[in-house]
This record gives sequence, structure tokens and C-alpha cells, in this order.
Amino acid sequence: MTESQGSRAFQVDLRGLVDLLSHHLYSSPRVYIRELLQNGVDAVTARRAIDADAPGTVLITAVSDGIRIDDSGIGLTEAEVHDLLATIGRSSKRDGLAAARQDFLGRFGIGLLACFMVAAEIRVVSRSARTPDAATVEWRASDDGSYTVTGARTPRAEPGTTVFLKARPDAAEWLAADRVRELAADFGSLLPFDVGFAVEGAEPEPITDRPPVWERPHPSPTARRIALNAYCERTLGFTPLDVVDLTVPVAGVRGVGFIHPHATSPAQRTRNRVYLKGMLLTDRAEDLLPDWAFFMACVVDTDSLRPTASRENLYDDEMLATVRDALGGRVRSWLTSLAAGDPARLVEFLGVHHLGVKALARHDDALLSLLLPWLPFETSEGGVGLAEFARRHPTLYVTRTVEEFRQVAPIAAAQGIGVVNGGYTYDGDLVAALPRVMPGVTVSALDPDVVTASLDLVDPDVELAMSGFLTIARARLDAAGVDVALRAFHPVGLPALFLDDRAARFERDRAEAASDADDLWSGILGALQQSGPRARLVLNHRNPLVSRIAGLGNPDLIGTAVESLYGQALLMAQRPLRQADLALLNRSFLGLLEWVTGDHREAGQ
Repeated sequence: MTESQGSRAFQVDLRGLVDLLSHHLYSSPRVYIRELLQNGVDAVTARRAIDADAPGTVLITAVSDGIRIDDSGIGLTEAEVHDLLATIGRSSKRDGLAAARQDFLGRFGIGLLACFMVAAEIRVVSRSARTPDAATVEWRASDDGSYTVTGARTPRAEPGTTVFLKARPDAAEWLAADRVRELAADFGSLLPFDVGFAVEGAEPEPITDRPPVWERPHPSPTARRIALNAYCERTLGFTPLDVVDLTVPVAGVRGVGFIHPHATSPAQRTRNRVYLKGMLLTDRAEDLLPDWAFFMACVVDTDSLRPTASRENLYDDEMLATVRDALGGRVRSWLTSLAAGDPARLVEFLGVHHLGVKALARHDDALLSLLLPWLPFETSEGGVGLAEFARRHPTLYVTRTVEEFRQVAPIAAAQGIGVVNGGYTYDGDLVAALPRVMPGVTVSALDPDVVTASLDLVDPDVELAMSGFLTIARARLDAAGVDVALRAFHPVGLPALFLDDRAARFERDRAEAASDADDLWSGILGALQQSGPRARLVLNHRNPLVSRIAGLGNPDLIGTAVESLYGQALLMAQRPLRQADLALLNRSFLGLLEWVTGDHREAGQ
């Protein structure tokens, strides 16, 4: 086989690879501190696996032209330096320490490359703990892709590793002392070993702050709550409405959830702070909690979830789904405990976050039954509790939209019909679930016929006497696709009621679109024409104004007044007005003005 046919090793452009990492793998150069801390903690973990009494320290020191990080970990031999530090993707976590591997933070063997995002040169000085007589070795690499391995000029007295980073001119800010201290505290405050920071020549200060606030002993529940509130303000930037314990040992998760003090949108995903074995993984984890728990942000430490390759988020797998369900269960338990023992706090919570709880209760009948007395719904009797409302009205009617509810609510209240507004998010689903949690309750979609049937019929002789008036009214509103009926109902002060359903709205919208369309599109819309029920304007015979309009002798004036009643009924129902409706309202308004300012005698009045 010739040389050209033989296998060859890939040639790696280190600068190109670092550029790829900085633009496509890591979100920011700030992660270099995490990679340094991670390597140090993993090295200590590996040494503890062969010597349980070995020291466990990591110290970051700001020096004149960069930083230095020392660890008391396993260290490297010269052969390991060649094998691990100069081979892209190789990791010392694959060296056969299977018993300790689950305790490692890193898995991908590319962490040290992250340092080239901020460093022009990396120097590693290491002495192996596995080989007692091993010499101290020095590995020096430049961002041009070259490296050297030599014996260290100053041997290490103890096993471990020291990493020196020399700042790149365009990245000096990332190695400034204050920035390094801030990043080290952010990433490493919960690490299981002693991590410190120092400026060269000064005493080191501790970075780690263990145990976490939620695991510390406190003299009282109030003192714990105060400490957790302060932690939330400091870490997440708000004072929580309440705190939820999210520790689930069986799922390998420890932490707390903080309830937002203000209403949050379901469309805005909550960003949660996640630590992996004490190392900050991300403060933007969006899939840790169930979607319905958008009212809460959490801080957790886990040893069971898998990180992505960049170690900046969680890998979406079955384990994450299991943990998400477990955390959702903890939130359910918290809500249950509030309902049973602290209803005042539950009411305060629901006043802000009822939307999230309703989203959960749609799929949890037990929770719906438990929280039903406190969940807010809009009914024809006002904001009464739905459980009490259902006891008063065993047959409930639910509207599909807010507009439908506003159309019928005054009449339904006067007629004793139990109507619930199902137009708000989740409310229709929850009302439909009532029969499952309240046996004997019937729920039906509200139909205009239900309301019309509850209105009192007018005496046939009276209706016959008003037939001329009704003929004029029907003729005037026929073009708007509206029928006219005469009934007697309460409240007396309401002169007219506008009723329609989905089919009627569809037909009216179709007709309006067809009137503005070209011949082809008008023909298509005409094929969709329905012969179903039309919208109805129900006039109230008990209302004095309707009686006076019926007694007018001028047909044009009667028609204009009926159009005004129709427009007023539309506005009362808070329905969106079509162009035809706006034109009708404008015409009736101007017609009434002309009548008021004109000659009454000529109008026959």
C-alpha cells in the first residue's frame, strides 16, 4: 500500500475549532471559568476515588497577566498529558474509573478548549497522584495550535494540577479580578469541595457557600422563609409570593420553587436555575417544570439529569420528563396543603395565578374538586364560587365566548337561568368537567333558544295589535340578517336583547364578505350559504320605550328607532361591529337627529 492509500489522522485547525465553539456551542466566553472549576472538581473526585482522605481544594488566583487555578486532584503523568491534553475530545473520565464516573461533572473532553476563547496561552503544570514517583510535567499550548511538553522548572510538592491562563488582548475583561470572582461565585457556590478566590499576594476568600439555603437548619419556619426570600431577591431578582419545597430524593433533585408575586403569561416560559452536582449548569432551563407551572421559578441541584454537550442546558430525555412530573407533583401537594390548612394564602395566590391552577385542574379532577370553592369564574350571578353556583343551578349553561355571555347575562340572571362564561382560557373545559366532580350537575352549551324559551310570551291579542310595528321592524332589519321577536321579560329597563349563535354569526360574516367580493369569490361564498337560524333582536314589551315606538305613526321613524334599538343591543353585548353594523348605527343616529331638528307636524307627529 502506498503512502497516499494509507490511513491518516485528521488535521485540526485549533483557531477554527475555538471559533466554532465560541459561536455555536457555548453561549458566552464566561463558561471558561465553569470549565476550569469543573476540571478541578473532577480531578479531586478522581483522586478521592483512590484515596478517600485526599484533600479537596480548588483555588483561583488573579495574577498580573491572567489567572491561575490550583487543585489537589488526581494530576497527570507525561504520557497522560500527551494523550489527554493534546487530543481533541479525549477525557480522563473514560480511563476506567467506572465506580467514580457518576460523580464527575464533565463528560465530553473538550472543556479546556473553552479557555482559548479568552486566553492566548494555556500552561498546565501537573503531578500525578497515581504514580507516587512521577515527575512534575508542564504542558504549554498556544492558540495557534502548537504545544510543548517539558519537565516543570519548579516541581510540585504535592499531587495536583495548576492551570495558567494568559489573557488575549481582546478578552482581557474576562480575566479581570472582579469579573473572575463574580463568575466563580456564580458557577461554583454550591460545589462539594472548598473553592476559593484570591488576588495575587492577598489571602483567599471562600467561594463555596454550603449547604444551600434550602438545606440549612433554621431556628423557625419564619426564619427559613426570610432566608429563602432574601436568597430569591439576590438570585432571581424578586420577592416571592410563597416558597414551595421541591426536594424529591427519589428523582435526585433538591431545591425550592419561588412563586412570582405578579401574574405571568403562559406564553412566557419560566427560566429556572439548575445546578449539576453543585455546579451551575444554567439559569435559563425552560423544560424543568410542567408548562402549567409558569407562575413559579425554581432553583434546584440535581445529580440525575444529563447536560447537553455545551453543559449549558438539560438534555430532553425520559429522565427529565420523570423529574418534571415529580416536581409537578410537589406543586400539587403544596396547593393541596394550602387548601386544607391555609385558605387565606390560597385565595391570595389564586388572585394572582388562577390561570396556571386552572390549566392544571383541567387534567386533575381531585385538585379541581379541592380548589373549586376558591377558583374564580364569571357567572350570571356575578363572581360567586362555581361550587355554590352549581348547587343553586343543577343545570348549568356555558357560553362559548365572552360576547355570548355578555349578551345573555342580564336576562339569565333575571330569569333564574344559571349561565357561566366559558369564553376565558380554560373555563369552558373546567365547567364541562363539573359533572365528574359534582354528581347530579348537568352542563350544556347555551343556545339562544334556551334564553328565548324562558322569556314570557306576549298575549296574542297584543301581538296582533302590534303586527304592523313588527312588520316594519322585521323589514328594516332583514338586510342585516336579523329576525325580530316580541317578548316580555326582566329587567324592565332593558328594551332589546340581541341573540345569535355560531351558525348565525358564520352566515352574517359570509354575507358581508360576499357583498364585498368579486364575482368568482362571491360565487364561492354563496355556495357556503346556510339556511340555519338567523340572529334575533328580542324586543321587551314591558319596556315603556318599546311601547312608545310601537305607537308612532310614521313608518320611517319606527324603522329608524328599531335600528337604534338594534345598535344599542349590539353595544350592550359588546360584540365586534361589522361595517354594515357601523353604517346602520350611523344612519339611525343621523335619522333621529334629523327628526328631532325637523318639523314634527310634517312627520305626522
